[in-house]
Amino acid sequence: MGMKHLILTLALFLTAPALADTGKEERNALFEVLQSTEDAQIANAAQRAIWESWREAPDADAQALLDLAGQRMGSFDNAGAIEVLDKLVLYAPDFAEGWNQRAFAYFRMEKYEQSLADIESTLQREPRHFGALAGRFRILIAQGRGRLAQKTLREAIAINPWLMERSMLAPEVAE
Repeated sequence: MGMKHLILTLALFLTAPALADTGKEERNALFEVLQSTEDAQIANAAQRAIWESWREAPDADAQALLDLAGQRMGSFDNAGAIEVLDKLVLYAPDFAEGWNQRAFAYFRMEKYEQSLADIESTLQREPRHFGALAGRFRILIAQGRGRLAQKTLREAIAINPWLMERSMLAPEVAE
């Protein structure tokens, strides 16, 4: 896929956010943009478009649950968000972002084992979910598991070299 096609794909996302319900080809193009651009603005736009596509629920009922959970998280009602997200993952078990948002709510409550379990569920459904990998990295750091945390961060950066946490990458040490 040529750079011109990638830029056109990215432009589509920037000008038509309602079309964020992307097909696999469009999302692949956005990931390719992340890995190939040297322009921070383009990378940020690609990241936003990927996040928007992840947040597009499979149907209106699932979207309503995701939106309600987001409202509860916005008011720091993490327990209330988890109640809603429990319903969402039961209703739409293949929807990766339901699992990821519940992982984030657990993370905010410092319930790291539950968060790690939901991160794993997220990654089973969306292996390129750099947000879930970044969450796993942060939990592993909090648990004092630095070596595994750095391995996780390297995986995340391989997917998204523009990841905010990249500044926390330690130099590799030969063993």
